[in-house]
Amino acid sequence: MLDVSNYYEQLVIDQLAHLAESEEEPLSQTFLEDVACLALNSLPPCYVRHLVDKSASMSEHDHEHMRATVEKAIKRAMVQVRLRPHEGRGA
Repeated sequence: MLDVSNYYEQLVIDQLAHLAESEEEPLSQTFLEDVACLALNSLPPCYVRHLVDKSASMSEHDHEHMRATVEKAIKRAMVQVRLRPHEGRGA
């Protein structure tokens, strides 16, 4: 099996973990997974062999741009999931 991953996956997971910790009301696992999927599907793919190599080759401006892009994608995804929650679809 190939050892590749989408760099954005870790950024989304990290931001969602931070968000879940800082929310006053707990966010369900289903909600977080739906948000992660929608956010990742809206982001461009960025496949890497090693996450550390990608991080080391980027400037601070590049890092900040990617984090801001992920934050926007998560916010949009949260709106979508709240408008049509998975739990209410019976799937």
